[in-house]
Amino acid sequence: MTPTISAALSRAAWRKSSRSGDEGACVELAPLPGQVAIRDSKDPTGPVLLFPPAAWAAFAADPPSR
Repeated sequence: MTPTISAALSRAAWRKSSRSGDEGACVELAPLPGQVAIRDSKDPTGPVLLFPPAAWAAFAADPPSR
């Protein structure tokens, strides 16, 4: 991870997905310049997935069913 991305993640405004349930299976996202960051809310210091905004928008528009 580049220092620029690390700095952006440290300042990111994370929010929990509205589709997250009460069972603890929560996903958080944070918009970054030119990317969308996704992480597991139970592990906020753990790994982060980065997606181009168009890819995240396509996924969010038609998420897979459980």
